[in-house]
Amino acid sequence: MKQVVLAVLILLGIGKVQAQQQSFLDNQKMFPKVGYAYRDKEEQLKEEFKKKGLTYPAKYIFLRSFKLDSELEIWVKNSISDTFQLFKSYRVCTLSGKMGPKRKEGDRQVPEGFYYINDFNPNSNYHLSLGINYPNFADKILSDPKKPGGEIYIHGSCLTIGCIPLTDDFIEEVYILAVNAKNLGQDFIPVHVFPVKFGNVRSMDYLNNFAMREKEKDKDSTATAEKLWADLKGAYDYFEAHHKLPVILVDEKGKYIM
Repeated sequence: MKQVVLAVLILLGIGKVQAQQQSFLDNQKMFPKVGYAYRDKEEQLKEEFKKKGLTYPAKYIFLRSFKLDSELEIWVKNSISDTFQLFKSYRVCTLSGKMGPKRKEGDRQVPEGFYYINDFNPNSNYHLSLGINYPNFADKILSDPKKPGGEIYIHGSCLTIGCIPLTDDFIEEVYILAVNAKNLGQDFIPVHVFPVKFGNVRSMDYLNNFAMREKEKDKDSTATAEKLWADLKGAYDYFEAHHKLPVILVDEKGKYIM
């Protein structure tokens, strides 16, 4: 009798977990723009996953954005132990600001660093939007203590001041992938934002030349940015070699440590 009761309790527990997992997806689909995106894009996404030998929906996703190269990559996997595989690269519409991190409100800069999605906005003024957790721990140490800025999003409408803008078609796909991952239990969807694609020689040449020009205007600020870029490149190189995310910490000075 005890075994039967235990089995029932286990089944009820599983049902409760499944209901909780489904509730986020179901709730999101109740919003008109999200519901439309699923009806319009989901079959297409399934086909694209199938053609690339990937399992849909992905349980885990990882986003990489490159400012100068105007790209947003989506990497996917379905087990903690798997390596990430590239699903798709999306064109970013435009770049706000210049190379270098965001350090204060109103500087028009797109942040650079290691973040995660902390907000799903199905009623965004920019079609759909995914917030990232700027300022993170490092930013809070290094940015303006009173007004570091905030409300940084990956969003649609193809225009921005300090965010990562995509076309409405593209943000619908990215939003669906993020909703599915969260629905399947991925609470922290990582987003790495780089100044350039460090494996691109032309992009690296631009970044080096940019740093040389900026040193003439502000030597200290440029030196700080170069130290950040070295840390970002270390994480980029690690992922390129292993297709796994490095463990990244922040010290008391705001420096990233791998």
